Amino acid sequence: MIGHGFMGAAHSQGWRTAQRVFDLPVETEMAVIVGRNAEGVADAAAKWGWAESATDWREVIARDDIDLVDIVTPGDSHAEIAIAALEAGKHVLCEKPLANTVAEAEAMADAAARAAARGIRAMVGFTYRRVPAVTFLRDLIAQGAVGRIAQVRASYRQDWLVDPDMPLGWRLQKEHAGSGALGDIGAHAIDLAQFVTGMQLERVSGVVDTIVKQRPLQGAGSGLSGTAAEGFGEVSVDDIAIFTGRFAGGVLGSFEATRFATGRKNALSIEVSGDKGALAFDLEDLNSLRFYDRTAPNQLQGFTKILVTEPEHPYVAAWWPAGHTLGYEHGFSHQVKDLVEAIDAGIDPHPSFAEGLQVQRVLAAVEQSSERDSGWVGVGERTLAHTA
Repeated sequence: MIGHGFMGAAHSQGWRTAQRVFDLPVETEMAVIVGRNAEGVADAAAKWGWAESATDWREVIARDDIDLVDIVTPGDSHAEIAIAALEAGKHVLCEKPLANTVAEAEAMADAAARAAARGIRAMVGFTYRRVPAVTFLRDLIAQGAVGRIAQVRASYRQDWLVDPDMPLGWRLQKEHAGSGALGDIGAHAIDLAQFVTGMQLERVSGVVDTIVKQRPLQGAGSGLSGTAAEGFGEVSVDDIAIFTGRFAGGVLGSFEATRFATGRKNALSIEVSGDKGALAFDLEDLNSLRFYDRTAPNQLQGFTKILVTEPEHPYVAAWWPAGHTLGYEHGFSHQVKDLVEAIDAGIDPHPSFAEGLQVQRVLAAVEQSSERDSGWVGVGERTLAHTA
């Protein structure tokens, strides 16, 4: 695994636990974790259960005993590492968003396609797909529970940047993160909407904005927190993105990604409305769904809470008795399960790099729309060059 911050901890939990909970077809070994600081990465290895630590990812990728590379670094290094790993014959798991630009994502998807021809697999870490309630929501929609889809609403709201004194971490610097709330958490809302509906976004109209434009420079930091150093720096990414999207077939969706939703800690939510009913999910209540059955008698209609903890629900049978809830970290174990099973079966896992590229194109289209006074932009549309 390359990188050892917030996502490093979460992915390590997935690798450490999946092989103990699920009957995987092959054994996985947490061989080596890579970071720039020798002392810091050695501490991470000891804490999270990796056999070794290293500081040169190129040397690690070249090793014959490494079969899979898990990339949890900031987005500015995803393309270089993933392409090198795939060309070296290593399977790859890469955190979302796939890259910082469409061009990088296209190069990664091309490399993954070439590698697939040699039996090498690649997957993007849109982990929320593997929350049991989300997977079950997708299954219910596919079975016709909501009927013909009329509207989709998706949002990812957090509040960790409301404080203007929050230091300028890498997620607030375009050269490292690519974009702000749009790419970091908006990508999840986009993928979730496309995953559960089975429809892709084709056009978008939106706006992005930066609310706090300067922040204290960061001294020390980890995850979504840090301490300030002397001086201030410019925030070069968005704090909030709001857009409308039109799916293939004409269905409209509304989307919001913000780090300024005061009181919302990690509120990824989606609601899908159809002519027969509606389904809703909120990550802050991740063990349940809300289902409205429009075909029920009038006196019985109303949103019903479904507790998604039964052994018949996706992934749940491997865990605890009914009613014993799962948490944030369990999705990472489900991600490992699905990836290892796909590699062993010789099939491409999902979401693929091609799916990650499609999300990247949606992100780029939203930014282009904002630059064009929120005009509609086709997903995949190239920006026209400006001439004097």
